[in-house]
Amino acid sequence: MIYWFGQALENYYGPFRLLTSHLFLGGLSTILCFALTLYLLPRLMGLLPTDRGRAHAIQSGASKGKPTGAGVIFVSIFTVVQLILLPPSLQAWGILLVTFLEMLSGYFDDKSVDSWGEYRKALLDAVLAIGAAMLLCEMQDVQMWLPFTTTTFMIPPIVFIPLGAILIWTSINCTNCSDGVDGLSGTLSVLAFATLGALLYFVIGHKDVATYLRLPHSQDGAVWGIMAFSMVGCILGYLWYNANPSILLMGDAGSRALGFLLGVFVIKSGNPFTIFIVSAVLLVNGGTGLVKVALLRFLKLSLFRTIRFPLHDHVRHNKGWSNTQVLVRFSLIQAMIVIVLLVSLLKVR
Repeated sequence: MIYWFGQALENYYGPFRLLTSHLFLGGLSTILCFALTLYLLPRLMGLLPTDRGRAHAIQSGASKGKPTGAGVIFVSIFTVVQLILLPPSLQAWGILLVTFLEMLSGYFDDKSVDSWGEYRKALLDAVLAIGAAMLLCEMQDVQMWLPFTTTTFMIPPIVFIPLGAILIWTSINCTNCSDGVDGLSGTLSVLAFATLGALLYFVIGHKDVATYLRLPHSQDGAVWGIMAFSMVGCILGYLWYNANPSILLMGDAGSRALGFLLGVFVIKSGNPFTIFIVSAVLLVNGGTGLVKVALLRFLKLSLFRTIRFPLHDHVRHNKGWSNTQVLVRFSLIQAMIVIVLLVSLLKVR
């Protein structure tokens, strides 16, 4: 919306062209998302449902009774700010709509007296992930690139849609499973979104840089980068109140929307393997638990018997780590993975 105003008014007064600058809009969007989240969360959290506690989770009683579902507030802020400031992109607006629906599905579960159940939530996630994959390919072949090679290849929609949906579904549920320690899911998400934002905006979205690194250039990379940085602003505003000891929780409304967007940005990077770099700890922490449950439930295979999942429960119960130690150590591991592997991914080609 603002972008159109800038285009219409720059002929009358030159400085209005600033409203068409991706860098200006990205910075303004990130600041607004942070400021509005910081301002509105304490004023609206009284309207949120309260946490029921998680069965079998370590220290679940500590969160019971706290306001939860804060994602409904900061994801709504994110959506409104993007609609106002994001450069026009029908595909991005479509993803915003699906993100909002993913948030609502999580919020209604947060609000429900009885949990919706694993299968119901998994099915809803799958439907929205398939819809997102269809939006992202626009029913056309999609260009992809692989690590350590300059070769690119095209993936037809019939292959892209199921594989893209699986990636997004996995990202949703791994992020959701990691939401159990104050600040953990939010901090790991900030690292992931900041990394993806930098990759999309400054590398893939920048023609000269992409050419120098022999990567496929994406004309709308900067648009997706703006969205990623804007979500960083929202999460930072949320973490102000979720820092240990927290006074509110993002709930499924937040974690599912964050996981959804993370999967979308990975796909927009053009290399699905970046998910193993930007969210490695999220995948290990939450995803291995999903694998353990699936093997036991469907194949009757009992693996990792001595390991609790999510992994943050294991290190708290078996290793005696405090919540602060879990947050700091997991975040340091993720930061080191990003620094080492992302540079290798871009340069070794």
